[in-house]
Amino acid sequence: MGVMLAQAAPAAPSRADAPPIIADRIILVGDSTVAPSSGWGGAFCANHVKSSVACLNLARGGRSTRSYRAEGSWDIVLSELRVKGYCSTYVLIQFGHNDQSRIAERWTDLATEFPANLRRFVSEVRAAGATPVLVTPLARRAFKGGRLDNNLAPWAAAARQVAREMNVPLVDLNTDSAVMIEKMGPVKAMTLAMAPPLSAELAAAKSGATLPPRPTAEARLPDVPATPGGPRGQIARKFDYTHLGDGGARLIAAMMANDVAAVVPGLRDGLLR
Repeated sequence: MGVMLAQAAPAAPSRADAPPIIADRIILVGDSTVAPSSGWGGAFCANHVKSSVACLNLARGGRSTRSYRAEGSWDIVLSELRVKGYCSTYVLIQFGHNDQSRIAERWTDLATEFPANLRRFVSEVRAAGATPVLVTPLARRAFKGGRLDNNLAPWAAAARQVAREMNVPLVDLNTDSAVMIEKMGPVKAMTLAMAPPLSAELAAAKSGATLPPRPTAEARLPDVPATPGGPRGQIARKFDYTHLGDGGARLIAAMMANDVAAVVPGLRDGLLR
């Protein structure tokens, strides 16, 4: 009977520590046109940021430069900026839609308060050691006489002025999105929305016009029934001329990636085409 010889265990492979990661961070600040599920921010973080870049979307629907700070959301941003471990942090700031609103806790004065609020955001981001990037507000898809009615242009101009005064990188999303939307025209631009239009809205678009906003209850699609024991949150999916559905979010997010890379060279290698 043969004798089985014990086999020597294979030599352990050599070991070395992984090199330190050079990680950057992007924080998105703004309103519903940036927020997850209704704006471009979710698609931007999901599709255009490499794994070496943390992308945190802190935009919230219905907020202005005034209410975002008053409710404490800006304090959360400042707390995030105190978290160490990142090589560079960039804070993209887009407001205007709700500053333009006449709802009491939201609106700001265009000539004085709105630019002052942007300046304060910029100063506090810089004081925290991060880089602010101003973003002009996404254009609404409203048309008159077949031409785009860009009623956010004055708010975009105010943001541009602050960027010039304070030497802040600026993504002019208002101009770029307005050019794209006007080229699409009132009918095709409807495909950027969260839900399909009514027949009357489609008919108006074919004539080159936009109907007044529907009441929220009429614009909203029925809620999706919740799975027992599952998530219970619900986004108000609706047709309007401001918010973005999945297709619209992907289109604007790709535009943002190109624009951010153009004005923030330090992020070019961290952004995906």
